[in-house]
Amino acid sequence: MLSDFRLVAALLIAGMALVLHPACLKSQEASQGPNFTTQDLPEAPQPQIEVALAEPRDQQPAGEQGQQAQPPAQVSTPAQDPATNSPVADSSSSSSGTPTVLTPTDKSKQQKAEDQIKQQEHQRVLGIIPSFNTSYVSDAVSLTAKQKVNLALHSAVDPYTFAIAFIVAGLGEAKDDNPGFGWGPEGYLKRSGASYLDAFDGTMIGNAFLPIILHQDPRYFRLGHGKAMHRLFYAVATSFICKHDNTGKWEPNYSNVGGNIVSGAISNLYYPSDSKSGVAQTFEAGITVTLEGTFGATLQEFWPDISRKLFHKDPTNGLDAQARAADEAKKKTKLN
Repeated sequence: MLSDFRLVAALLIAGMALVLHPACLKSQEASQGPNFTTQDLPEAPQPQIEVALAEPRDQQPAGEQGQQAQPPAQVSTPAQDPATNSPVADSSSSSSGTPTVLTPTDKSKQQKAEDQIKQQEHQRVLGIIPSFNTSYVSDAVSLTAKQKVNLALHSAVDPYTFAIAFIVAGLGEAKDDNPGFGWGPEGYLKRSGASYLDAFDGTMIGNAFLPIILHQDPRYFRLGHGKAMHRLFYAVATSFICKHDNTGKWEPNYSNVGGNIVSGAISNLYYPSDSKSGVAQTFEAGITVTLEGTFGATLQEFWPDISRKLFHKDPTNGLDAQARAADEAKKKTKLN
């Protein structure tokens, strides 16, 4: 009992340290503002005023007061310029859309992220296991809040997730786990529902809600090159570290670990009272799920290599070959 109490205390301290770690707060402060620095508007009025001043000089060479009177009229009624066929029409029409001048950059980033997500949503191991949350592009565009929710939801409602829930429920009934659920069809359905809720809660909280709040990227960024042992350690580490949305720097993966612990706490609400529950069970389940995630990351890391050797198919579409070529080029430059 004493050893169990010490384990619970250690897990509580570890959980509080994760939540209160200053790196999380610093990362959020660093994420404020950078996206809005490109929304400056000084460039639009300048060409508009210059053209407006240039036009009256041809019509009223000596009337400086007329020059001062005309630009406000052109700025306030830009829609009338095409009818008068004045040369201000092109400049005013472009400057009147100043708010949209910079939005194409944002739209292009969002569109690039959408394209990358669409590619991810076709990724599966053995054509069955979803790899939606794995990116083969190391510098993939950060996801918006909506994209994080959609990506997590796509994984949570995939038929594979339901199938795993039914399999886990069958194993649980065979091993006499959680007898409070009962037996027969009713007990099996209760176990299946509980198993699916475990997966759904963990996916949505750890891959969507917490990453949105903490500005962390929930995806696994596959390394895909280098020594096998280095890649193995990298895959295991990604259960505990992740990339920040805006800076792209690695930081503690509060979203994954915290999501697993929170989902473990929620599971106490729908598991029978005779099942293991409480703080100890919550942290034990959260840490266990986190450790199990390292096996999934390892599978995602080495699956393309297995696929190329066994099935002669490259899920990365040549990205691994490019990375290896870049490594060889770096080695040659160092030798020279």
